[in-house]
Amino acid sequence: MKIAKEDIQVKMEIPGAVIRQQTGFGDATGYGKISGEYFSLSAGVDTTPLFMGLEGNLCQCPHWGYVLSGQITTTDAEGIEEVVNAKDLFYWPSGHNVKVNADAEIVMFSPQNEHSHVINHMIEMVKG
Repeated sequence: MKIAKEDIQVKMEIPGAVIRQQTGFGDATGYGKISGEYFSLSAGVDTTPLFMGLEGNLCQCPHWGYVLSGQITTTDAEGIEEVVNAKDLFYWPSGHNVKVNADAEIVMFSPQNEHSHVINHMIEMVKG
């Protein structure tokens, strides 16, 4: 299965971030259905306030992905940081926050139900 970026539904768009999510993008045994996602993120985006109210105030969904451009730092529950750069493959386990260091474009694959819950939570946080 393949899909062009432009054909992936925009689920959330706020200043500095466009989140696209294609649900039903395969099945990861043990995780159920996965979604293919394309994120366009501006430098300075920090998910910390958007994850407030989730367990541990962190994203509790694992992600597998590839950085097309830019640089992103994740921080886990213990405060350990990891930086990913353009052309890096990555795996972010459950329990993380994200800060965008340089304008970034990433492709991610995530368990559909878990990440839809996180995205819907972020949408509610933006609405206030």
